[in-house]
This record gives sequence, C-alpha cells and structure tokens, in this order.
Amino acid sequence: MASFRQRGNRWQARVRRQGHPDEVRSFITRQDAERWSRSVETDMDRGAFSSSSEAQKYTFADLIHRYIAEVLPGHKHERVHTYRFKAMALSPIGKANMAVFSATVVAKFRDDRLKQISPAAVIREIACISSIINHARKEWGISMVNPVPLVRKPAVPKGRERLINEKELASLLAVLEPVGKRSIWMKPLVLLALETAMRRGALLDLRREDVNFTDCTATLWETKNGDKRVVPLSSKAVQVLLTMPRSIGGKIFPMNGFAVSRAWSTATERAGITDFHFHDLRHAAITRMATKLPNVIELAAVSGHKSLRMLQRYYHPNPSDLAKKLG
Repeated sequence: MASFRQRGNRWQARVRRQGHPDEVRSFITRQDAERWSRSVETDMDRGAFSSSSEAQKYTFADLIHRYIAEVLPGHKHERVHTYRFKAMALSPIGKANMAVFSATVVAKFRDDRLKQISPAAVIREIACISSIINHARKEWGISMVNPVPLVRKPAVPKGRERLINEKELASLLAVLEPVGKRSIWMKPLVLLALETAMRRGALLDLRREDVNFTDCTATLWETKNGDKRVVPLSSKAVQVLLTMPRSIGGKIFPMNGFAVSRAWSTATERAGITDFHFHDLRHAAITRMATKLPNVIELAAVSGHKSLRMLQRYYHPNPSDLAKKLG
C-alpha cells in the first residue's frame, strides 16, 4: 500500500509491500508520486520490481572510488585506469546519483568528452563506466540499471594509412644513429618494430630471457589482447638483438613510453618527417610482411590480430603492385 505526505514543497511517496523493503521517493507533484507508486506496486505484483533504495545511497563517484580500492589493485593497467577514473569522479558524471543514472547522463558525458579527446578514447571511457556499473550490480549487490547499452557510441574515424617511404626511412635511421647524447636504444627499437610488427608496449616489456635465439622467437607473456603470444623473428631482427648492448635490469629496451615519445618526436622533426607516429611502424611492418606471407592466417599469427577485419586496417598494399600480380 502506498502513502503520501507533503514535506516542504515536495510530495513523498512510500510504498509498503510484504517481502519488500519500503520504497520511498520524493516528487514535485502528488500526481507524479501517485503515478510512481502505482508502477512500483504493479512491478512488485508481477515479480519484476528492482529496488533502487540501495542505489540511492551512492553517487557514481562513490562507485568509482570503491572500484579503485577493491578491483584495480594488481590490474595490468592499474595506474592508467586509476588516473582516468579519478578524473571521471571529479567530473559532472561523478555527482550523478545511481538511482537516476540514465542514458541521458552518459550521453551528456560522451558529448562533453568528445570536445576534449578522440572518439576512440571516449568509447574506452564509456566502456569503463559500463564495467564499473556491472561490477557493482554483480559483486556488490547494488540494484540498478546499466544505461550504457542504450547510448550511441561516437563514430570512430577511418584508420590511419600513413606509410613511410624508403627515403623517409633512411632519413629517420640516420638521425637515430647513437652519436653524442642520442639514445643508443631508439634505432634498434625502430628496426625491431619494422621487423616484428610488435607494438611499442610489447617491445618495451621484452626481456632478454623472453628471446629464444635458437628457435628465432620472442615470447610476449601478456599482449594487448591479454594472451600470451610467440612472435617469429626474422634473421635481421635476430641480428639487431645480438648486436645490442645488454641492460643491467634485463630488459631489451630500458626505456619508458614517455622517453620513447620524446625521442621519437625529436627524431621525426630532425628527419623532416611529418604526420608519422611510432605506431605507424606497425602498419609498415605488416604491409611489408604481407609480401612474404600471402597466407592471411600466417600473417595474422605474426601480427597477433584475431580477425581479418582488424588485420585489414594495418595492411596497405600498393595498387600498382597488385596490378602487376594480375598480369
């Protein structure tokens, strides 16, 4: 049974049903309160009611901070996610009460973030929102609706097709020669990226004991996809590894991502190369490998792609070369 009382300029509705905790909510008008109470009673009678009383106790920021404290420790990307989630908690979406956390709230967050970061980054942040809500529902017993599936994801722009030509590559390698104060690690890093199609993060995580010089392979214990992968090494890649100095800590490349980004920016500027990212080396490597590995299954085994669609984003054949093959 529902009861109503006026508190100040709002109407409070309270629904009591045996087997259910009391449901209480306030409205501007008595008509809205009565309409809400009828819908709650109907859902309770049908066995389809999901109480929002627990969700009303939390803002999204509360869930974020609990997720950081309980779920993120030990996560592969703990530091990155912690930084991202704390920033999210301080944004307007962090103030939203979970009882009224709707698709409109998420859509507003999406639109605001699109003014600041790329569509792909926004999609990742929306996925993080969904993960937090689903964890709260499944693990913490907080009854709420996850509105993320109802929110339209921003369109991702077409993948990059920038390939480095031989002249540019020669200029790049020339400015990466370790003379003076230049890093001794950047040139071999670039050469291995071109020979293996490995991502920057995987190369920086690679350790000496991960390389089998007899079988000409390198083991990646945890890739971007979360799987272990064994990468075949070309004779040139093996030669690069053999001629490199050894670092004290055991890593092949004793550098972090920030140092690589800074050195890369300096090198491309000196070489006069514009609009070319380090990740574009992966595109170049896969395109080169495709001429040696025409079997797409073998090519995907080297690159680590799990679908042909994703592999196609990295393979950029020269139309004139394809025409020659047609005869």
